[in-house]
Amino acid sequence: MVHASLSGTGAAPETVRDALLDALGPGGTLVVPAFTPENSDTSRAHQQLIAGLDEQEIREFRAAMPPYDPDTTPCPTMGALAECVRTTPGSVRSAHPQTSLAGLGPRAPELLDGHHPHCHLGDRSPLARLYAADARVLLLRVGFEVCSALHLAEYRTTPPPPRRTYRCVVEDKGNWIEYEDAALDDSDFARLGERLPKELLVRREWSGRPVVQFRMRPVVDEAVRQLSCRTARLA
Repeated sequence: MVHASLSGTGAAPETVRDALLDALGPGGTLVVPAFTPENSDTSRAHQQLIAGLDEQEIREFRAAMPPYDPDTTPCPTMGALAECVRTTPGSVRSAHPQTSLAGLGPRAPELLDGHHPHCHLGDRSPLARLYAADARVLLLRVGFEVCSALHLAEYRTTPPPPRRTYRCVVEDKGNWIEYEDAALDDSDFARLGERLPKELLVRREWSGRPVVQFRMRPVVDEAVRQLSCRTARLA
């Protein structure tokens, strides 16, 4: 699973995609986050889109919002590599209307199938399947603040995280659905990454920024421990 920022590298996303697939080999599967927070009026991304609009304009904007379609809905906030993987012929994308993942490779259908529409990134999402598969995570010129694997740790903390209401558009314009799921909070992810044991991480650099690779399972387990301890201290 790769999170990447290619800005300033001069590298085309297709070149990076192909290099990653070559490194994985014919049996490997490449997965990227293909999130669509713009599809939800409960997200920061949506609030930025409607900033400055009056009430009537907001109603018209919401009524015209296209529903999530795994085959066609772009993921502009996820970066060039994610959009490249999503649009590559043969790619697979999970079904969640806000936090889908896209993948290329022989295990993509198995890993990305069955993404429950009311579970962003917990045990009914592809993250749990990637964890079970002992997947590796690559942070390519980005930090832990965008590391989606840590959201799986949030779901597994003791006590579990609070819940909140989410809304998004599915199937048809104007068809808004509402559901409850964990109140996801990535505000501590960067500090959590700094506290991870060094032996869990392989650090390099590319084009002036850090690159970090790690096995998902031990890092998620350590994150569960840290986040549970933090919750216990705040209780």
